[in-house]
Amino acid sequence: MEFPSIFWYTILWLIFWGAVGALVTPRVYAHKDKFTHQTAMLGAFVGAAFGPVGLVLLWWFTPPVTAKWLTLTGLVTLLWLSLAFAKADPDNLCVTSGSFIATQIANGLVIGSIYGLMALGLTLIFSILGIVSFAHGEFYMLGGMVTYYFTQVWFPDINPLLGVLVAALFTFALGAIFELLFLRPMITGQIERPGEYAILVTFGLAFFLQYTTLTLVGASPKKVPRFFDYPRITLPSETGNLLKVTPGNLTFFDTISIPSARFTAMMIALALLFALIYFLYRTWTGKALRAVSQDRQAAAVTGINPKRMNTLAFALGGMLAGISGAALVQVFSWVPWVGIPASSRSFVIIVLGGMGSLPGAFIGGLVLGVVEALGAGCVPDPNRAAAYLPAYGMIILVLVLLLKPTGLFGREL
Repeated sequence: MEFPSIFWYTILWLIFWGAVGALVTPRVYAHKDKFTHQTAMLGAFVGAAFGPVGLVLLWWFTPPVTAKWLTLTGLVTLLWLSLAFAKADPDNLCVTSGSFIATQIANGLVIGSIYGLMALGLTLIFSILGIVSFAHGEFYMLGGMVTYYFTQVWFPDINPLLGVLVAALFTFALGAIFELLFLRPMITGQIERPGEYAILVTFGLAFFLQYTTLTLVGASPKKVPRFFDYPRITLPSETGNLLKVTPGNLTFFDTISIPSARFTAMMIALALLFALIYFLYRTWTGKALRAVSQDRQAAAVTGINPKRMNTLAFALGGMLAGISGAALVQVFSWVPWVGIPASSRSFVIIVLGGMGSLPGAFIGGLVLGVVEALGAGCVPDPNRAAAYLPAYGMIILVLVLLLKPTGLFGREL
């Protein structure tokens, strides 16, 4: 950065007045007997966007909190951040190149669709069983490992999509067996402290899968070649090419460039998303799952077996994580501990989207993917960009917990 002090002074200004607004605004609304829901978020955005003047006006008039006010003040806050960054580093590609920004956003949405698919599995488990699986990342890791060995070692000439299918079946079966052997006693009342038991037993599974895989396959990175090489296609228009497909890359509008491996992974994620929506809303088994998530006792009265739904939910959650890993093993190098950051991302996503919210999980994945892509692309030092990726998720987690603990689509308890 040419003028880093401008950027950091702006950050400090936003943090200070945002914190003042978040802390004081709920008390002002409560003192005036006004509804305090989401007033901390509104106060933070108004303080960050307009400083002390905006806060004084907010505390004087105490308007009702609406989505319009939250969106407007949030956008103004982002505008101040963008202007400060542009002034501090005018030669950055994120400032000078619109095509670079568009490409980063598109790639963030692509990778975010996989994040969202994995988080859907974790949300499904939480909705039905009421637990958070700390082994979710290891199912993701196993999906990639199974795909690698099935398509590159055991059957090198087979269609790679069959490797994804095998990974899905393997992780589904593993999830079902684990639920039957280790989580079923918790549901049947054989465990005195089921909450602590669920944490310990899923942590134990995570360590077992990670270190067993490390022992069996070693620590050397694995990677699968691109599943497909799309045929060369050019769709011209009056102003340029709408689509140009070359080996390993797809370019839209002569501006947005997406690697074909990531595009294939996104197509797999979207196909699974639509299949999951159809299953949950158009089949009796899916409706039974939703009924158990809403009211377990009422579902049991109508003839639904909650125990079977528990097994199915954990198996489906593990399978979604496994397919996510199988889709991304062609994009990233795969090692036995690759599930650790993936699991952390899933936890951030379900908090961002709202615990138990399936739409929130997928949208949260898209948001995190875009934030990571923009953060990695806009960091002035490319060597540090990858090291900063985990920080973006943690920043989102802290902001959501401080300003809107229920998440984007969560409900007030």
